[in-house]
Amino acid sequence: MEEILELTKTLIRFQTVQSKPDEIQRCTSFIENYLKTHGVLCECMEHEGVPSIWIMPQNRRVPILLMSHLDVVDGPAELFEPSVHDGRVFGRGSIDDKYAVALSVVLMNRHVARLQREGLDQNCAAMGVLITGDEELGGQNGAKKALEKIQADFGIALDGGSVGQIVVKEKGLLTLKLIAEGKAAHGSRPWLGKNAIDILIEDYHRLKSLFPNPEGDHWHRTMSFNIVSAGKSFNQVPEIAEAVFDIRYTENDDIEELYKMMRGSVHGDLQIIRKEPIFIGGNSPFVDLLLEDSPQSKITFEHGASDARFLSEFGIPGVVWGADGEQSAHSRDEHVVISSIQALYDRLEAFFERIGGGLHVGGCRNRV
Repeated sequence: MEEILELTKTLIRFQTVQSKPDEIQRCTSFIENYLKTHGVLCECMEHEGVPSIWIMPQNRRVPILLMSHLDVVDGPAELFEPSVHDGRVFGRGSIDDKYAVALSVVLMNRHVARLQREGLDQNCAAMGVLITGDEELGGQNGAKKALEKIQADFGIALDGGSVGQIVVKEKGLLTLKLIAEGKAAHGSRPWLGKNAIDILIEDYHRLKSLFPNPEGDHWHRTMSFNIVSAGKSFNQVPEIAEAVFDIRYTENDDIEELYKMMRGSVHGDLQIIRKEPIFIGGNSPFVDLLLEDSPQSKITFEHGASDARFLSEFGIPGVVWGADGEQSAHSRDEHVVISSIQALYDRLEAFFERIGGGLHVGGCRNRV
């Protein structure tokens, strides 16, 4: 745990936000060098400026793949100086997702060391690690591109859930921009114009009627009105108003039909900014093994989205799992509970011990 905690704190100090791509590159280089000092081989890939690291056998195929990401959301500079108190590590990215990068690296280091003690090498590894740099932007140039080049029988995205909750389903994501057009006029004579804000608000209520009441923790589609911009002068009726909506949808929704209904219900122009698929973990005996090694955990779902959706896209069954952050991700109070990191590590280690003794990878008999 000391090694994981120290590595987590070091990683938090890298300001790996998308507005600082040099910091993302610098953090990637640090991880690469850290692995090399432990005798672990890795490969680095870059696509559209986004770096990814994978730790795999030479044939790039493993039974189990651990996924995590090193990019984080923006925050004030003081959040990138970690602190430890009350049994928690505080700092930007502590729970989302730098503890997971540290845990994966340490677990892999020890896995390779065990193989070497048995006279085997990394090509006999029963586990692999993928660390990417654009999850907060959607993972198109990170996880999606990396999974085109590597193979796994089962994936664990260490980016959600909790020790007691293993996530097998996450909602899909649809980001929409609504542009309402009116007619500009002097603010003292509003009757000569047509206020775009009024049009936007009317359209918003039309869109809202297509979604169930958001009260309670129910598994249905939701819409959140998150960004609005309009007007350039206090004494002018605005001609243009824009809004951005965050739509989360389930497997019960026909997203193409939903978008068609939304577009047909408004007077403004409704545009798709981003569309991401649903994550459905799929059936796998590895889930049963995870539950045997973590009997206190239960299968659940999450409203958020992660790079796990690309597992579904490439036909890899998997889950989302992780330490406990007490729902602090992206907040000024972001933190990870230290005892939960230990519990997660122990259960993952037991899981790999369970599968390692009976798997043959590349002609090797693995004892994790």
